[in-house]
Amino acid sequence: MAEILPGVHLVEHLTDSPDFSTDVYLVKDQGPTWTLIDTGLPGKAPVLEAYLKAHEIAPGSIRKILITHLHLDHVGNLRRMAELTHARTYAHWIDAAYIAGQPPYKGPGVPPQEHLKIDEPFKDGDTIDAGGGLVVYHTPGHTPGHSSFYQPQRKILFAGDLIFGKFTLTPKEYTLDLPTAQISARRVSKLPLESVLTYHGGSYLKQPGALFHKLVESF
Repeated sequence: MAEILPGVHLVEHLTDSPDFSTDVYLVKDQGPTWTLIDTGLPGKAPVLEAYLKAHEIAPGSIRKILITHLHLDHVGNLRRMAELTHARTYAHWIDAAYIAGQPPYKGPGVPPQEHLKIDEPFKDGDTIDAGGGLVVYHTPGHTPGHSSFYQPQRKILFAGDLIFGKFTLTPKEYTLDLPTAQISARRVSKLPLESVLTYHGGSYLKQPGALFHKLVESF
């Protein structure tokens, strides 16, 4: 799949399972550079590299790699893509510590296979100069430092694993604390939203605000 919105690409096929989608996003910055959001399961870097080649995007034009959270399916190609692009890596300061293995993560979900020091730990409310300006929303619950990225001018939310499948929360067995995830969903449901882009479920480009409100009402 190519562009789903102007300057926003969804890169598919980063898993071997047809029942488990992993949707990495490549976002155009203001200027000649790009930002990558999450990196897919280990061993799938060639899929990302082939996508870049097919769309004539030079690896060196990717200047930032944003990580929504520590789980393996999001950081599996982080080292490879960081080495290929020489991009700076970003993650919430809590999950950044787990990605570095200090301490090892022992919660639900699969932890990183290899440890990597994040270049730029961020916190709630930070603005990252990427994709026209992305605001960090700390959305814990799935993991301690799970974060979503909001583009206020275009009302786009890169939701990571806050939203799963057909607009539900991620399954309880993969979530550190379900009530906290519900609180996070309530918080971002109050944002003006025109697009919600998830990692395991694809993109919601029509009335995502109504979907969020329906989800929150179901808690």
